[in-house]
Amino acid sequence: MRMLSMDDEEMIRQMGGATLHRMCYNVCVVSHGAEAVREFSDAIREGRPFSLAILDLTIVGSMGGFQTLEELRRMDTGIKAIASSGYSNDAVLSDYKAHGFQGIVAEPYEASDLALAMGLVLKGARV
Repeated sequence: MRMLSMDDEEMIRQMGGATLHRMCYNVCVVSHGAEAVREFSDAIREGRPFSLAILDLTIVGSMGGFQTLEELRRMDTGIKAIASSGYSNDAVLSDYKAHGFQGIVAEPYEASDLALAMGLVLKGARV
C-alpha cells in the first residue's frame, strides 16, 4: 500500500516516514500542499495511486491539509485521509468528518496512535 504524508515540520516528516516504513508501507513524504498535489497527480497518472493521505492541517506559507484534500478529491473522490495537527483548537479537528477526513491524529503522535488511526480508516471505520 502507498501512503502520502504531508507535514511542514522536518521532525514530524522524518518520524512519520520512518514509522510508516517500519509498518511496511510505501510512503511518499512531502512538506507542503503543492508538492502533495503534484505527487498525487503523478501517482494516478503512473497507475500507482495512494491508498491514504495523512495531511497536516496547518502548513506555513502553503496549502494546509483541508485545502490539499479538496485538490486531491478533484483527482480521486475515494481517497481516504487522516487530518493531523498540533493545534487542538483547529475547527477541522472538531468536526473532521464534515471536512472530508475519515480520521484524525494529534501531533506529535506516537507510532501506535498513527497505526490505530490508519487501521480504522483503511478498514472503513471512523476514528
